[in-house]
Amino acid sequence: MTRPSTQDSGGSTSAATPGQGSDTSHWRSVLMLGFGTFAIGTDEFVLAGVLPEFSKSLGVSIATAGQVVTVFALTCAVMSPILATLTAVWPRHRVLKLSVLLYLLGVVGTGLAPSFPWVLIAQVVAASGAGLYIPAASVTASALVGAERRGRAIAAVTTGLTAATALGAPIGTVVGSALGWRATMWFITVLTVLSLIGVLALVPRVSVPAPGGLRQRLAPLGDRRVVVVLATTLVAFTAAYVVYTYMAEVFAPATGGDGTRLAVLMFAFGLTGTAGNYYAGTLADRFGARLVVGGAVALLAVSLVVLPFATGSFAAALVITVVYGIAAWGITAPQQSRLIALNPASAPLLISLNAAFLYLAIAFSGVIGAVGIGAIGARWISLIGAVVAVLALALSELGHRLATARSAPAPDPTA
Repeated sequence: MTRPSTQDSGGSTSAATPGQGSDTSHWRSVLMLGFGTFAIGTDEFVLAGVLPEFSKSLGVSIATAGQVVTVFALTCAVMSPILATLTAVWPRHRVLKLSVLLYLLGVVGTGLAPSFPWVLIAQVVAASGAGLYIPAASVTASALVGAERRGRAIAAVTTGLTAATALGAPIGTVVGSALGWRATMWFITVLTVLSLIGVLALVPRVSVPAPGGLRQRLAPLGDRRVVVVLATTLVAFTAAYVVYTYMAEVFAPATGGDGTRLAVLMFAFGLTGTAGNYYAGTLADRFGARLVVGGAVALLAVSLVVLPFATGSFAAALVITVVYGIAAWGITAPQQSRLIALNPASAPLLISLNAAFLYLAIAFSGVIGAVGIGAIGARWISLIGAVVAVLALALSELGHRLATARSAPAPDPTA
């Protein structure tokens, strides 16, 4: 049976509207979009696992090599709203194809780059594609299913980033340790080509409303409650990623430079972090987002204080990585809940801004970690993260007070 056609924005013929056609085929398309975020997230996170090989190959220091993570994340944060606005009236399917092609070009360029500056240029191209892909994939996934399943569809797409941390980055680290960091780029290239083929073959053209302009996207920043909650995301994840960005160097005493051991630590971080993210959302529904965020940030600060003393043995490093991963990822879901509670009507814009602030945090962590390595050494940079985490805890409490003050009933002047 042929599915009815519609027109998506831009005038191209669309394969289906939500609720029509096979539900199984729609979810197959959603999962393929999630596979795309997996490929994109793998490039973003895997370089932390191959920094030693990367820095030696290109003749730069570990701290300098870490700036490739900063450049990627900063480009995502800045270019995502700009490119989304420039392509707002395009059909989403065309945006998806362009974003994957841009990302593919950047990954291939990175693999072929003869020097560190060329790596940075190639990563800017890749990050531009990544910043464009994730919002377009989320919108497309939500349009492929009925309204009652849109949350699950978007979650399936964004879960690709979590899977990249838990699976893609460790696999890429093993590949890079065995065959060199350029082999890691070719591994990501294969993932990206498969993603492009999947988008072309399995993702139908659907009719979706054109997103608003840049001013509309940034409008929630006029609410100081939103700004403080977003600042909490920024500062908390800066604390978390100070260590992750330089994980290979921080845990070098425990791994002995063995890429497989480092991959195990990265896998533990991603896997337990995924569980932490899920259960944090459940706990937030039961006990409130403020309590869960506060607890996760406090646990993060404690784990970062203990971490330098757990890098002497692999077993101790594994235990502290598990605690660190649960605390770091336990912040995500309740922070999103807090934002949505502030203005449910603007939920998509708020979640998009939260993602942009998360990318900014990754960028800042690369710079702070590099300065810390130069000043106190890689082993102790987690202490800088602990101080930043305490600041995040203070911001979280300030956000709660502002939200409570705004929602409290005004006093009766006649009383």
